[in-house]
Amino acid sequence: MRQEFFNLELNTNGQRLYEFTNQTNKWVKDNAFNNGIINISIQHTSASLIIQENADPDVQTDLINFFNKLVPMDNSLYTHTIEGKDDMPAHIKSALTNNQISLSIKNTKLLLGSWQGLYLFEHRIEKQNRLIVLHYLGD
Repeated sequence: MRQEFFNLELNTNGQRLYEFTNQTNKWVKDNAFNNGIINISIQHTSASLIIQENADPDVQTDLINFFNKLVPMDNSLYTHTIEGKDDMPAHIKSALTNNQISLSIKNTKLLLGSWQGLYLFEHRIEKQNRLIVLHYLGD
């Protein structure tokens, strides 16, 4: 049994999806992980992780627009407003999505579908430094 960790740092610049599939695949390949599980977690409460289509950027635009309608940036709706109009909506969006994702690795390949990518879903409007932890268990 083998176990490895890797910290992936991403700098964001506003609300959008930041793909990190290539960095994850590179880490898997560079370490010659054969078969196992990778757990991916984000160390923040105002951004999240999602698996989403990576072919048509309109999907990302529609997701952001949907979440902004679902959880509006209107401080009159929230008690926690000290960090700006996007803070509490960011926490709610994060609660509605994922803070970790687990995927299988089979024969050195991350098992994602043809049109799937790994994304950090940034919910804040200002620049942020985000930390994603990759944790591999396998052979």
